[in-house]
Amino acid sequence: MRAGFGQFSKATPNILTFALQFGATDILLNTPDLPSSGGKWELYDLVKLRQTVELREGRGHLKLSALENVPTNFYDHIMLNGPRRDEQIDNMIYTIRNIARAGIPIFGYNWMPSHVWRTTPAIIRGGAIATAFNYAEAKKLPLTHEREYTDEEMWNNLEYWIKIITPIAEEEGIRLGIHPCDPPVKELGGIPQLFRSYESYRKLLSIVDSPNNAIEFCQGTISEMKDSENDGIYDFIDEMCRRDKILYVHFRNVSKPDPEDFHEEFINTGHVDMYRAMKTYLEAGYDSFFIDDHVPQTIEDTEWGHRGRAFANGYIQAMIEAVKKER
Repeated sequence: MRAGFGQFSKATPNILTFALQFGATDILLNTPDLPSSGGKWELYDLVKLRQTVELREGRGHLKLSALENVPTNFYDHIMLNGPRRDEQIDNMIYTIRNIARAGIPIFGYNWMPSHVWRTTPAIIRGGAIATAFNYAEAKKLPLTHEREYTDEEMWNNLEYWIKIITPIAEEEGIRLGIHPCDPPVKELGGIPQLFRSYESYRKLLSIVDSPNNAIEFCQGTISEMKDSENDGIYDFIDEMCRRDKILYVHFRNVSKPDPEDFHEEFINTGHVDMYRAMKTYLEAGYDSFFIDDHVPQTIEDTEWGHRGRAFANGYIQAMIEAVKKER
């Protein structure tokens, strides 16, 4: 188990040096800032990106272990069965082949054409500001894609995609993982949030039973689900690890297992026992990396959250060391 940094789109020298200095080994780029060639990414640009991350001088070494998300307009017609669906599928096949051939082993994506939703922020420890969500507030907002879609439509669209793209991933040796819908409520802006329960993930994995069809495990979002009450979150971590379905982990915490009314928290002040979670990953055989994901906005921090991320990442490294030494 390893610690990484993510949630940035540009691999600048400053941010890579920051990652090295704070002990990260793995880098995840979220919607990387790459030229778009007609709705797809070229191999040259992906190779150059990986080399930028990995060719570092001095002590320490970074690996570009995953890319998370392409621009939504690369595959929104795939998610919604729009008129350009088949064109976008061809482009995504091209892009995913190039990601694999560039030496990047994981591609994480989502099934949220309306993106992540938050409402009025919350004030938490010491006056820090955290993102929050209230479903009653969100329901007042308009439709995002002109009409309401059904669960059945969205599942059919996903199944069509999974059955096409998984054999491609198997050919290229790249693993694909879907992020849970954030927040995991029934629908937002007329779009069903498919991945809102543990059972929805089991359904996804049953569509094509392949090691290349897996999960981008956002523990923060999953811990918002009603299934997370009592021991649910730890049992689900154990189940997915033992099935070797967790590609990497967003190791963050939230206030409570209520997708309709929650706020994000510092990594050590939410409802999840993070020590117990980390111990569960270890005992279930997880052998990949953790990133800090979202962090609260704290005093005199940067827009990206250097201070908050240093705190969260240090906590992750301490938890990894603690459970390994105890074992």
